[in-house]
Amino acid sequence: MIVCEEALYLLVELQKRIHEYMPDLESIYKFLHSHPELSMMEVHTSRYIVEQLKRMGITDVHEGIGNTGVVAVLQNGEGPVVMMRADMDALPMQELTGASYASSVTSTNRKGDTVPVAHMCGHDMHMTWLLGALRVLQDTKDDWKGTVVAIFQPGEETAEGSQAMLDDGLSGIIPKPDVILGQHVLQYKAGTIGYKAGQILTAGDSLKVTFYGKGGHGGMPHDAIDPVVMACSAVTRLQTLVSREVSPQMQAVITVGEFHAGKAENIIPDEAYFKLNVRTTDETVRHHILDGIRRICQAEALASNASKEPLFEELNNYPLTVNDKKSTERIIQAFTSYFGDYVFETKALGASEDFSRYGRAWDVPYVYWFIGGTDTTVYEQAMKENTVGQLPGPHSPFWAPALHPTLETGVLAMIVAASSWLITTK
Repeated sequence: MIVCEEALYLLVELQKRIHEYMPDLESIYKFLHSHPELSMMEVHTSRYIVEQLKRMGITDVHEGIGNTGVVAVLQNGEGPVVMMRADMDALPMQELTGASYASSVTSTNRKGDTVPVAHMCGHDMHMTWLLGALRVLQDTKDDWKGTVVAIFQPGEETAEGSQAMLDDGLSGIIPKPDVILGQHVLQYKAGTIGYKAGQILTAGDSLKVTFYGKGGHGGMPHDAIDPVVMACSAVTRLQTLVSREVSPQMQAVITVGEFHAGKAENIIPDEAYFKLNVRTTDETVRHHILDGIRRICQAEALASNASKEPLFEELNNYPLTVNDKKSTERIIQAFTSYFGDYVFETKALGASEDFSRYGRAWDVPYVYWFIGGTDTTVYEQAMKENTVGQLPGPHSPFWAPALHPTLETGVLAMIVAASSWLITTK
């Protein structure tokens, strides 16, 4: 669907309105950025979102969905149902951007440890975009028809939030969407929009594997069963799942990022464990690797005469994110009509998201895309120096999206995408 002239005219008028709102949106962003909260602990963030929704005059608001999630429903006559989602949680890491509104927050995590907290994945930007889009839509009801559902989701960083909201009866609160929209700020040039039909993000699975041995003296290993050797052997062999069991035409990554064993160099411990992460782009490959991890770890334990089989604990899992092709094409046409050369096709990323769970649960098409957030001058200089790959991005302590035009672009992108359903030719 190419955006009609009438719709384009309306969108131009909407852009003017966004500029009027920009001081408020900038204040909202800075507040959210400087008040981050950990996954599934977004109590104050959720309250702040509700306050902003009430300020707009949106009354159909549901709180505490999936623990701290917020849902807003904006009904405006007969028409399509468009669902838009933003995540709310921050990361347990220290911010090093030097921004005047930088986070200095610390919090207690679920283990009881005090950790720094910062919005270093851009979820503060995502919330601001969605609030901005809702404000525009709330103030321009004469120009569109249908229902807009806004989801402010907790716990994306731990892969808990979308499932928690679904399990808490989200489908009974909102009408079934015709399409679900999501976007994420990345280190692309500010003002640009990156899209991709089909698979755009990987599946992600994280596991903890514990090996059990028999403790003993470091000088008398024959009287012990060493779980360190067992676990180390498993770590090494796990890489053969990708190099020898997955086709070179397929993508897969196994990373062991954490390893713990013992408390003294001369004591063989009773157990050892590691935590690993798996990224895949195909469900068959995903299941093969997950099954292979169990097979290899169990075999290493058996070979070492372990006291018992390894323990496997799932830490989190993210499904594949595969954009619906027809809906993506519809949005690309709308984006191209409005943003022109600022729209480009990107590659699939190795990151993972829990956004697709909504579409999978309801068998509803969804589209996810990226908004550039790196200052234009900085990005263009990096292009000249061939250092774009070194630019800070999400999960970097130095990641600080340029406020403008990132704020405007994200709000406009969400409205333009939604309008390809909500605004039609008379």
